[in-house]
Amino acid sequence: MKMKAMGLFEFGGPEVLKEITIEKPAPMEKEVLVKVLGTSLNYADIKTRKGAFFAASTVFPVVPGLDAFGTVEETGDKVKDFQKGDRVIVFPKSGSYQEYVKEDESLVFKVPDSVAFEQAVASPLVTFASYMMLESFAHVKEGDTIFVHSASGGMGNSITQIAKAMGAKKVIGLVGDKAKKETALKIGVDAVIIDKEEDFVKRIMEETDNEGVDVILDSLGGEYTKRGLEVLKNYGHLVAFGSTSGSFSEVDTSKLYATCKTVSGFSSVTIRNTKPEMFKEASRKIFKLMEDKKLILEISKIMDLSEAPTAHRLMEEGKVKGKIVLKV
Repeated sequence: MKMKAMGLFEFGGPEVLKEITIEKPAPMEKEVLVKVLGTSLNYADIKTRKGAFFAASTVFPVVPGLDAFGTVEETGDKVKDFQKGDRVIVFPKSGSYQEYVKEDESLVFKVPDSVAFEQAVASPLVTFASYMMLESFAHVKEGDTIFVHSASGGMGNSITQIAKAMGAKKVIGLVGDKAKKETALKIGVDAVIIDKEEDFVKRIMEETDNEGVDVILDSLGGEYTKRGLEVLKNYGHLVAFGSTSGSFSEVDTSKLYATCKTVSGFSSVTIRNTKPEMFKEASRKIFKLMEDKKLILEISKIMDLSEAPTAHRLMEEGKVKGKIVLKV
């Protein structure tokens, strides 16, 4: 049986994304088949489209997408915790820009009825990743000051709210332009720095009475990482989870052991593939925050899946404030 998807037969710009027809998956004994209602756009989807995660032996077509929201369509013989019709989010390894996905039950999570469609679609990757970075990698504690890059985007949005729920005293955010400053302030960022217009090192020291920050969530890499370490307190944590600036940074380890600072890397895909139990713990915390209205994601646009090329272009051009949701 066939199904519709948005996929690509070559790596490249947004135009390589095409409507295609592929085989509908069938669940194995411990798998859940989910009818996809929507998927969120993440920067990793752009890297997928460009071929950043693939080898020369890649088998096409490739379907992007790391998360999906939908309803359970069918379950394998050994699945006991899910029934047809359950509202769920899922982290499929085979892509999510398609009508149906299947995945091991360990990567499928029930969504409370109180969580609206838009929030359920927008939330999976950014909220789960934000929680895991803050809790398991940065070890955020009450009273901490956090510095986050791309503060007006979906990840910055969720990091800010989750950090506040964990007891963070102050969140300082970096944004690309003045238009994004208001969005960042709206979602709870306490101090917003406009990149290219302000020296973020200087501003951070002013905002912290020359003490620096306890935690940096670094999605930009390169010079941002190098300069970020200048404002990281002794015993502080920098978590690197991207390099959207287009470059990487070398870390002087002598400065790490002299200051007891920690630099760690984070990849939700690696955790999905090797430690899915971390997703389960995150799901409990995230859905509780959403039910309590302590986590409300800013939705930039709701678009049809067929508009995925336009959605990719908007994200690459830096015109996204909040999350883009793709309806399937």
